Amino acid sequence: MSSLKEIKSRIASVHGTLKITLAMKMVSSAKLHKTQDLLGNMGLYRTELMKILASLLRDARADSPFLRQGTSDRVALVCLSSNSSLCGAFNHNVSQLALQEYARLKDEGASAVDVFTLGRRVAEYLSRNGVKISADYSNLMVKPSYSDISALADRLTRDFAEGRFRKVVLVYSHQKSMAVQQPVSEIYLPLTLESKEGDESAEDEFILEPDAGTLLKTLLPKALRIRLYNAVLDSACAEHAARMVAMQTASDNAGNLLQELRLEYNKSRQQKITNEILDIVGGSSAR
Repeated sequence: MSSLKEIKSRIASVHGTLKITLAMKMVSSAKLHKTQDLLGNMGLYRTELMKILASLLRDARADSPFLRQGTSDRVALVCLSSNSSLCGAFNHNVSQLALQEYARLKDEGASAVDVFTLGRRVAEYLSRNGVKISADYSNLMVKPSYSDISALADRLTRDFAEGRFRKVVLVYSHQKSMAVQQPVSEIYLPLTLESKEGDESAEDEFILEPDAGTLLKTLLPKALRIRLYNAVLDSACAEHAARMVAMQTASDNAGNLLQELRLEYNKSRQQKITNEILDIVGGSSAR
């Protein structure tokens, strides 16, 4: 049985850890709510913009290089994760999917896969598994801003339009719920828009000035910037949610361990008092 001093030291250590995990949970909760607000507000704008683009694409004369698959044999893979840990299996899951996508793209015949990473954890994971990182933008994940993400989106769209890549693939984590963060892979370029076939009112709602082709040149790059920024915010929400769950689990485990340690401390203390009483009684009897 451990001494009272050792048990008391362990109780103090676990109590300190509990305060840290609770504080980290509160910080992650605040960041999650802020990011969710940004994602929700942007979602309304994005939905309306996609409706306009879907309407414009009904025009047979509308065309854009962003809508056609390139002829190059190179592919770009953009992978998102977090820069820090303590968020359960969040980074491991998305990094595994990124590695699987890299292997799949190579198997499909890509002569080269240019990997762009946003997040230190996925960059480290891929590097350990022999994947060369073409460019690392992990600094953008510290405090994601629309202007910084737009600069990256413009680089990807420019390279795609110039024919450097056949397609661009995004890998990130989608927050389905507080407890479920699902790694997803989707085609970023060429852009595909889901139009509602039965929604005839959407087509009559817009009066175009200038023509559809000119509007597409302006709106498609904007839609691609928003799409990448949306993926970054979605990944950030998933990260904060995963960290909240991990810190809550750690706090619960610390609380249970504290109860066990306090019970052990009380038992040891009672045993020590009993032994002292027995020593006193034994000494008195010997006289």
